[in-house]
Amino acid sequence: MLAPNYQNFKDALSRSIDSKRILDNPLQTLAYGTDASFYRLIPKIVILAHNETEVVEIIKQAKALDIALTFRAAGTSLSGQAITDSVLVVATHGWNSFELLENNQKIKLEPGIVGARANTYLAPHGLKIGPDPASIGAAMIGGIVANNASGMCCGTAQNSYQTIADIRIVLNDGTILDTADSESVLAFKNSHTALIQEIESLRDTIKKDEILYHFIKNKFKIKNTTGYSINALVDYQDPIEIIKHLMVGSEGTLAFISNVTFKTVIDEKFKSCSLLIFNTIQDACNATILLKSAPVAAVELLDRDSIRSVENDPDAPDYFKTLPESACALLVECRDNDLDNMLLKQLKIRLEIESIPTFAEYEFTSNPKQYYFNWKARKGLLPTVGGLRKNGTSVIIEDVAFPLIQLADACLAMKELFKKHEYHDAVLFGHALEGNLHLVFSQDFSNQNEVDRYEKLMSELVVLVVDIFGGSLKAEHGTGRNMAPFVEKEWGNAAYEIMKRIKNIFDPHNKINPDVLINPDPKAHLKNLKPMPETHAIVDKCMECGFCEPHCVSEGLTLSPRQRIVIAREISRLEESNDDPIRLAEIRKDVTYQLDETCATDGLCALACPVNIDTGKFVKTWRANELNSGNKKVAAYIGFHMAGTTAILRVGLKTVSFFHSVFGTKVMTALSNGLHFISFGKVPNWIPEIPKGANKINTNLHQ
Repeated sequence: MLAPNYQNFKDALSRSIDSKRILDNPLQTLAYGTDASFYRLIPKIVILAHNETEVVEIIKQAKALDIALTFRAAGTSLSGQAITDSVLVVATHGWNSFELLENNQKIKLEPGIVGARANTYLAPHGLKIGPDPASIGAAMIGGIVANNASGMCCGTAQNSYQTIADIRIVLNDGTILDTADSESVLAFKNSHTALIQEIESLRDTIKKDEILYHFIKNKFKIKNTTGYSINALVDYQDPIEIIKHLMVGSEGTLAFISNVTFKTVIDEKFKSCSLLIFNTIQDACNATILLKSAPVAAVELLDRDSIRSVENDPDAPDYFKTLPESACALLVECRDNDLDNMLLKQLKIRLEIESIPTFAEYEFTSNPKQYYFNWKARKGLLPTVGGLRKNGTSVIIEDVAFPLIQLADACLAMKELFKKHEYHDAVLFGHALEGNLHLVFSQDFSNQNEVDRYEKLMSELVVLVVDIFGGSLKAEHGTGRNMAPFVEKEWGNAAYEIMKRIKNIFDPHNKINPDVLINPDPKAHLKNLKPMPETHAIVDKCMECGFCEPHCVSEGLTLSPRQRIVIAREISRLEESNDDPIRLAEIRKDVTYQLDETCATDGLCALACPVNIDTGKFVKTWRANELNSGNKKVAAYIGFHMAGTTAILRVGLKTVSFFHSVFGTKVMTALSNGLHFISFGKVPNWIPEIPKGANKINTNLHQ
């Protein structure tokens, strides 16, 4: 049962929003409240908002009742920034409008558009959006902007921050600011003079402090999504431009993003890549420094453990298995709209790094099979760890960045750190050109010893990244709950106070996605850890990343594959623990329709799953198991007694037909509607088209 203020909130919103989109039952709040991170909070209410008018009303009602809101799109975020135990507002369905502007040089997108879909709109024009995260096939524009997503080819030059042209936001008081609309901007300046003055004061404070000013400048020379994008306060003078860029990477803690306009970038027609194997990480990193000035589109680093994960692939070269433990690979990509220019780029790349020996000869390729394998070797790293991990463990993806000159030493130091804490499955890879590394490993959170081990790892990782190498604790995955306790450690007191002031300017009562990005709790990253109980061998490797959701035909009607697995896991957990039978009963009450009956079992979800899970196969096994329990026993009985069942149905249909002939259609319809209402829908509605019962077939007739 909802607390009084939440019930009042729900009642107030039900007057303007379809109550079917205001969810508070245990199954749906858990399903929608789950994101791709290893944290779990279950919202009290989930609202499936369909337009900006609804969001404004939600914000106003929440403010009146002092209720916290969290805004979310796809929920592919990895650091716990899209969960809440209050009210979750999901902006996916209904948020799919786009518009090409200024001869395709800009594209306006609503937050519910998947990143890859945005690129399909631009592809006929030889263009794309700048950000290219690995999750672009599932991540939506709202989250891409809110987390300042970048990726493998965009670097820091074409990320969300650099390519944003305009933004439309709803603030904590329901005010709308559209930076593309001069009238909206003027009205905002007049109505929010104090806010504008606060932004200008922050800007001037930083510019007067030469040490802080240059510190911020230097921090953003490499990828950095730790804390707010306070580079906006040194990059821009106009307060509206500052506000626009502060929203990028704000993780939904400052305002709701209604739409965003990106500057489009060229999507080159010709592409080629090569997998360069070096004898050591030092050689690979030294080559990366030289490649910084070369005409490359991407330089991806794969350590020896990463290479080992793909060496048994049928398309992998034989020498992969003979590589020394010190080996390291660079996947180098070059692109151009002119084929001759691309070939010239390949030559320049060779010349740039010819002083550094490689383990084997290398060639650039545009051959689809070879090109695909090279990128599969890079993109297959997450599923390797995810698919091989022990059941019940979570996949952790840390995301750090270093000054490029420090990259080699930082790689070796991190490998030693994992060895020290016995994370033997850890792999190291990332966007080497930007000094951006991803650390993927499995983690058990089921007992305190394992949680303590993770805490020690994180504490030492923070020291290594910040104190020893002067890097970023988060390069492109967002701060979230995971790194919030360490924001001040990375930035220092002066910059952290600036960030706290930013939060207070836009959200003085801390009701918009609280505890994300700014969190005074030093142990926040160790709380609300997501349980990952075993439920079935088909789905136990699920990472709950959400990559499956755009391919699911029932997503939006009931549950997505990720949500079905979340619910199945919770049922398994509750059945094993037996600590909340009421909650278990409430979830089971809705599970047949939500999880089972509306799943198409077509296997489309497996096409995008990083660990090749076919949730449809799981649902089929679920159905088979349910046949032997509960109400399904009735179905089984009917299946084995069809003659008696059809006899009863014939009599029933004839009886209904008789009463129809006596009372007529009008009276019969009224009686039917009444019975349907007082039975709470258990007695189905009658319609005139229902046939009368047929005569029994005489099976003794001879041909």
